[in-house]
Amino acid sequence: ASGGSRMSNNINYNKNPDSSVSISKMDVIIPFSSDVPCDNNGQRMWWAFLASSMVTFFGGLFIILLWRTLKYLWTVCCHCNIKNKEAQKVINAQTDGPVKNQDEKDEAPASEVGWMTSVKDWAGVMISAQTLTGRVLVVLVFALSIGALGIYFIDSSDPIESCQNFYKDFTLQIDMAFNVFFLLYFGLRFIAANDKLWFWLEVNSVVDFFTVPPVFVSVYLNRSWLGLRFLRALRLIQFSEILQFLNILKTSNSIKLVNLCSIFISTWLTAAGFIHLVENSGDPWENFQNSQPLSYWECVYLLMVTMSTVGYGDVCAKTTLGRLFMVFFILGGLAMFARYVPEIAALILNRKKYRGSYNSTRGRKHIVVCGHITLESVSNFLKDFLHKDRDDVNVEIVFLHNISPNLELEALFKRHFTQVEFYQGSVLNPHDLARVKIESADACLILANKYCADPDAEDASNIMRVISIKNYHPKIRIITQMLQYHNKAHLLNIPSWNWKEGDDAICLAELKAGFIAQSCLAQGLSTMLANLFSMRSFIKIEEDTWQKYYLEGVANEMYTEYLSSAFVGLSFPTVCELCYVKLKLLLIAIEYKSEQRESSILINPGNHVKMQEGTLGFFIASDAKEVKRAFFYCKACHDDITDPKRIKKCGCKRLEDEHPSTLSPKKKQRNGGMRNSPNCSPKMMRHDPLLIPGNEQIENMDVNVKRYDSTGMFHWCPSKEIEKVILTRSEASMTVLSGHVVVCIFGDVTSALVGLRNLVMPLRASNFHYHELKHIVFVGSLDYLRREWETLHNFPKVSILPGTPLSRADLRAVNINLCDMCVILSANQNNIDDASLQDKECILASLNIKSMQFDDSIGVLQANSQGFTPPGMDRSSPDNSPVHGLVRQASVTTGSNIPIITELVNDSNVQFLDQDDDDDPDTELYLTQPFACGTAFAVSVLDSLMSATYFNDNILTLIRTLVTGGATPELEALLAEENALRGGYSTPQTLANRDRCRVAQLALYDGPFADLGDGGCYGDLFCKALKTYNMLCFGIYRLRDAHLTAPSPCTKRYVITNPPYEFELVPTDLIFCLMQFDHNAGQSRTSHSSHSSHSSSKKSSSVHSIPATNRQNRSSKAQKKWFTDEPENAYPRNIQIKPMSTHMANQVNQYKSTTSLIPPIREVEDEC
Repeated sequence: ASGGSRMSNNINYNKNPDSSVSISKMDVIIPFSSDVPCDNNGQRMWWAFLASSMVTFFGGLFIILLWRTLKYLWTVCCHCNIKNKEAQKVINAQTDGPVKNQDEKDEAPASEVGWMTSVKDWAGVMISAQTLTGRVLVVLVFALSIGALGIYFIDSSDPIESCQNFYKDFTLQIDMAFNVFFLLYFGLRFIAANDKLWFWLEVNSVVDFFTVPPVFVSVYLNRSWLGLRFLRALRLIQFSEILQFLNILKTSNSIKLVNLCSIFISTWLTAAGFIHLVENSGDPWENFQNSQPLSYWECVYLLMVTMSTVGYGDVCAKTTLGRLFMVFFILGGLAMFARYVPEIAALILNRKKYRGSYNSTRGRKHIVVCGHITLESVSNFLKDFLHKDRDDVNVEIVFLHNISPNLELEALFKRHFTQVEFYQGSVLNPHDLARVKIESADACLILANKYCADPDAEDASNIMRVISIKNYHPKIRIITQMLQYHNKAHLLNIPSWNWKEGDDAICLAELKAGFIAQSCLAQGLSTMLANLFSMRSFIKIEEDTWQKYYLEGVANEMYTEYLSSAFVGLSFPTVCELCYVKLKLLLIAIEYKSEQRESSILINPGNHVKMQEGTLGFFIASDAKEVKRAFFYCKACHDDITDPKRIKKCGCKRLEDEHPSTLSPKKKQRNGGMRNSPNCSPKMMRHDPLLIPGNEQIENMDVNVKRYDSTGMFHWCPSKEIEKVILTRSEASMTVLSGHVVVCIFGDVTSALVGLRNLVMPLRASNFHYHELKHIVFVGSLDYLRREWETLHNFPKVSILPGTPLSRADLRAVNINLCDMCVILSANQNNIDDASLQDKECILASLNIKSMQFDDSIGVLQANSQGFTPPGMDRSSPDNSPVHGLVRQASVTTGSNIPIITELVNDSNVQFLDQDDDDDPDTELYLTQPFACGTAFAVSVLDSLMSATYFNDNILTLIRTLVTGGATPELEALLAEENALRGGYSTPQTLANRDRCRVAQLALYDGPFADLGDGGCYGDLFCKALKTYNMLCFGIYRLRDAHLTAPSPCTKRYVITNPPYEFELVPTDLIFCLMQFDHNAGQSRTSHSSHSSHSSSKKSSSVHSIPATNRQNRSSKAQKKWFTDEPENAYPRNIQIKPMSTHMANQVNQYKSTTSLIPPIREVEDEC
């Protein structure tokens, strides 16, 4: 045959397994092999190819070792010469000057950089990818290596050794070009190598030795040997480095994944190449007679089933070399397979699952939720955010967290897969923020860990998240949860933080303390407000039980909607009455724009506030669709409609939409909310100072005396040392406290601060007159209270009894049976790992108080022991006012009747507070009796504020106005600077801030509403209170067993939110109402107590008790005590009240009702 012929036409393959081939027209018998020899003698030249590689490798290795040996000997000789020179220098020490100069001249050239060093440095730069040229060179070498491997895959289908003419074989020419380039690159690497020996033994060098020289031998012999060219597959190990040079791989997981895959594949292909070589060649000592024809890809298959230990047996090694290699390969291959494959699978699955990027949907907004992502926090958030009462929530929720979700959380995401997506990452990483498209997100919500042991550290983490997000996209709206009030000041340091653009910080400590403080003024209010700002589904109960009326009220929520143009020009009370009677909506506040176009939220303003075009109203309703009635209402079309469900968009409204007024409101955002305009004022007074009717309403104050803080929102006094307010047990007993607030606090020097200032501020709001302020007594560790005192020393009427709330002696000393409210708090709740034990101190204190027994005459004994009888008890003032009150019962004799509110961390622990209820441990908190009665409060109810604030940023402003007593952003900035309230002189502007509404409870036992208390309708009461006193009613606090006729009914009460018009009242009901500021109360030196309890003796906050002889005659001669607005003249005087009817007195005695006296404000004139 000629040199380039394949001789395939001259060969007759024998299909018998005896591996022999007969060649026609020839007498030569050649052993079976896939190799086709280039001559008739069947001579093979594989040894020449292999010898070229071996000679190159060992020859170079010998030269390097020889060079190192000669260099070592030369160094030793030079070292000896240097020692001789130094000895000569010592001998010629006197004449070493010229010698020294000569040495310096000799050493000077040695410090210069030689051309060899320059070349070495240049070569190092070229192969290190530090420059663009170097990166191109490295990538090109890798690409050509893969190309050479591809040529090997093509040639593997040919015999192992075949005849090829270099000038006619195109693949051989390409392979030759590649290997010339590899040879040049090898030279660069050799020049740049610091250690030539280790370089010679590197994997890449060995690959070059066994692939480059055989190509040149092929050109010389005009034949090709497949040989060890499969070693080019080892270059795949560098794939990860190449991708990093190209800036494609950036994350550690991606780098790890590529490394594992490249090592696994390169080892797999290299081993397959060796099996392919030996199986198709045969054993040399067997004269190549035991070879078998296997393609390269069959060898790849064989290696895979071998590594996986499957071994089907359809393909196997028959040569001795192949079997010997498989013995050793199966050990390493099995280990590699068992280690690499599961890890690769885990990385790929996680990468596909949570490492992608968010793809936004056209016409659909999305929000990003980050921070504390757990099953509890996510489930609570989704339950409220995706509630059906929110109408259509066309928002996708993207969760971003650096830890992959567990199985339970993953299942929760799958249940909401149409609206929820999860991505693994951190908001501190700009790359992850880009993945979730934070720049196009509608908002970013940051959840906090309410149960962490270090609240300050948790707040610091969330502040860092805010900084990172704002740094990436300053315009993004952020709503974040904060645990400690003092940490809110750090958000003001962020330049792009702007509350006017919708940024909000929901401080859980501030709101929790505010809710509890409002319960001190009107027990049960914390439950009502928590239900209003949470989304609850309506649960219908047919039985006539207290749960039926409670759950009907729970279904109400807070919504906002723009008022129809039909209300323009009407006063707030008129619009409020019309909405309640005709639209079945309860309007409690509006967003009012003054003449200066500044916006402020007015809660229950008076007749002087008229509705404007585009006024935003705050409504209490059961769902968002009902609130649309206020926007669609048209007097011309809907005036005669009695069914509110028929009030829908009419033709007049459509015409108005086609021709909008210049004063029409902006388009609503986020399902009923509108972001405050940049000119929106944070003032939350009842109305602007310019709108105050009359000029005699502002109290005449001494301008030289500081009685209020600089904003006029809170009562203020000069700072006091803590020693001046500390009471001993005997001093507290002699003081005879009554009508006060007892705060039982657990904590020590290591406990996290609760933030008692947030509890005291609502109780010191300036819309109370001084004599109406309830005295506050803290019972707890003095070491802890010293840490809190810095924020409390500017509030009046505050005392401290060092002790423990578990000591009955301390509790009796502060007259806990005569208090208006007992608050139980703990600063140690988050220091316990077991969730069920976090509330142990609060639960023990609550049960301890409820089990106490009191003597009805204890107050008289204490008063007589001091020799003190309050003066003026026989005096009475002319009954020239409409003030009527409710007769009080005698003081409590059992601790179960003391009004208590207990803070809980773990919702399930509420079952331990009441021993007589039948609440299941799995019952949701809002369905339990203690929560419905207002005796328990958990911070978890505040989770719903995140969703409420997103959909309507005015909601958070409204709730903070209601529960904090009037905290404003200006006040927060002041507290951030000084950490204390600053006193201010009384001016008309600051005194005008006192004119704002407050929450109170109205008794139906006596007074102008007594006729409605016995079987009257709630709607009639609502209209009468609104018309007569501008008093807005919004709920009932009813005895739990008011519907029963038991001889000794329970004294516990529960909350009914926004009852319907026809709801029947009972005499023992207490009505939640928003009452106006009474300007005349301070001048007439009369006041009232705005809080009630179950059955305790209710007096105005004082340090004196009324003698029992007077208290025992209250059933026939109702007496109330009133105080002046001046602390130095706080003596009571009596007001004679009309005697009650016998029927009404019997009812009160039956129910043992104890309610607060609410003097209605001055009557207002009816509107024209």
